[in-house]
Amino acid sequence: MDTLADFARTDSEHLDVLIVGAGLSGIGAAWHLQDKCPGKSYAIVEARETSGGTWDLFRYPGIRSDSDMYTLGYSFRPWKDAKAIADGPAILSYIREVASDHGIDARIRYGHRVVAASWSTSDARWTVEIEQGPEKRKITLTCSFLWMCSGYYDYEAGYLPPFPGIERFKGRIVHPQKWTDDIDYKGKQVVVIGSGATAVTLVPAMAGEAQHVTMLQRSPTYVVARPAEDSIANRLRRRLPIGLAYGLTRWKNVLLGMYFYRLCKRRPDRAKALILKGVRYFLGPDYDVETHFTPRYNPWDQRLCLVPDADLFRAIRAKQVSVVTAEIETFTETGIRLKSGSELEADLIVTATGLALQLLGGMTLEVDGKAINPADTLAYKGMMYSDVPNFAVVSGYTNASWTLKADLVCEYVCRLLNHMQKNGLRQCTPRLDDPDMERLPWVDFSSGYIQRAVDKFPKQGARRPWRLHQNYAMDLMSLRFGSLRDKAMIFSR
Repeated sequence: MDTLADFARTDSEHLDVLIVGAGLSGIGAAWHLQDKCPGKSYAIVEARETSGGTWDLFRYPGIRSDSDMYTLGYSFRPWKDAKAIADGPAILSYIREVASDHGIDARIRYGHRVVAASWSTSDARWTVEIEQGPEKRKITLTCSFLWMCSGYYDYEAGYLPPFPGIERFKGRIVHPQKWTDDIDYKGKQVVVIGSGATAVTLVPAMAGEAQHVTMLQRSPTYVVARPAEDSIANRLRRRLPIGLAYGLTRWKNVLLGMYFYRLCKRRPDRAKALILKGVRYFLGPDYDVETHFTPRYNPWDQRLCLVPDADLFRAIRAKQVSVVTAEIETFTETGIRLKSGSELEADLIVTATGLALQLLGGMTLEVDGKAINPADTLAYKGMMYSDVPNFAVVSGYTNASWTLKADLVCEYVCRLLNHMQKNGLRQCTPRLDDPDMERLPWVDFSSGYIQRAVDKFPKQGARRPWRLHQNYAMDLMSLRFGSLRDKAMIFSR
């Protein structure tokens, strides 16, 4: 294992802030930093050779947001397109335009993978170890504040269950995360394994060109149809200044989302009935909604799947798509045999079986020579780790748009940096003020991708500021307007 001494100290430079990741979060963090802390020096390091993060990585057919762009978009950059449910290329263009228009792209250092970071209390700085380029040249940077904006997906590979007989299949098998331009599905029999957001995006996108697409799911997911365009937003944009129209639409969608989430939690039977009523409306009275679209769990115990303009349901009605709810017995040379005994023939199998989570992009942390296991820490206000100084992680909501929380975290970090500069402080460290506090999972979500990795993530506590809220209004009051000083946050010079 490489040690700090192995890294080329001659390459070291010092920055006030180092941002890790040039995706949606990292570009947003840089904008907030430039706007609110203009005197701070900073750079963005990005492991890949392009910006955009998730929206550049995923290239599968139909790739789009499952959140509206009035809440997934930045608070400071109005979304101007007619479609509220935008496709991947449009979102990527939006992110890159923000970076270009504000000179942020000039601060991005590509091919810089952070592998370790070590904090020194005596120096009040982080030493960050980086592998640069394909040859993995070792360099170091130092910074006063380390800002993680790398998300929590493993960019190297998605999740693939151990399917029996998978090596026997003579056709092509692809995970959506590894989609390439040479994958041909025109006129072919396609089986998409999965029922989550990726599957319900892929299936209707492929349906028009494939001979037939089968969505094979072990169990159903709640699927909600929604217009791709927000008619109210488009009318407001024609009548009001763009910034005002964007802000009003953003709050409209935030409040509607909060209302529906609250309904799901407080009256799950009512919410379930509403969702299934919508499915029956689109698929007709003869379709077996009970088998294929009625989950065993309550709404918002897992994330809901959004289908713009009911595209999935329309493809099913047009007989271009079939939904099969069953368990796999084995792959065969020509497709998949189910435990029911029936077989699905396929030329192409797409394993939309989920994502793998990876904390901090796989990097390691040390504080004064002591290794930090994030799973042993508590999350302070959902963004800092207990006993880890001058360190913040941007993480979005599971029940709403990622960027709603990301923007608030960015505002808070900038407030924190300005407070420290004004008062001559060099360090801020969240410290647990109640060692007997109950430790709870990072997030209360039953989705497989969360449950497979939840033990690796920081815990949350039973009360503020260690309690993670999935509530934009509460976080807005706490992070934008709340005091920076509390019993848990320790400042020092």
